[in-house]
Amino acid sequence: MRWISRRNIHVDRTSCPWLIRKFIDPQAEFVFVDADSAIADLKGHTFDMRGAEYAHEGDKCTFQVMLARHDLSNDPALVEMGRIVLDADVPPSRTRRPESGGLDALIRGFQLSVPDDHEKLVLTRPLYDALYAYCQAKIAEPRPRQGAPRPRLRYTRRAETHLVDER
Repeated sequence: MRWISRRNIHVDRTSCPWLIRKFIDPQAEFVFVDADSAIADLKGHTFDMRGAEYAHEGDKCTFQVMLARHDLSNDPALVEMGRIVLDADVPPSRTRRPESGGLDALIRGFQLSVPDDHEKLVLTRPLYDALYAYCQAKIAEPRPRQGAPRPRLRYTRRAETHLVDER
């Protein structure tokens, strides 16, 4: 199947082809068109462009929309990856996952150094394979407790216990 998006691909438009080939359509063919191309004239699945079949919806990036529509949201590593992609693609106003800044920087570097979008897909595929493996490991680790651990005994009881022990 043909998958069509805008030229000069960035985070969402490099991560979605990785997701498509890995989990949705291994034989996918990608076509990149001008941003002002008429959607009605394009033959294939359109993504991450104005009026596309797959695009940002509410606070979700295109990668997250594809996860939901193709029943891939049951993979916690892909869900975490979607959060990182979202923060890299559309930085939030308050917080950003630490991985997102690095992903954004790397993909911007590819934008600046590799003019051909098909070559960008070839070069970024191992990056997304590695990010997926990282997310799988991240999900497998138990989450650290937030904040300082609470004492089991109140301060006065601990002081009393300490004084008794010294006697």
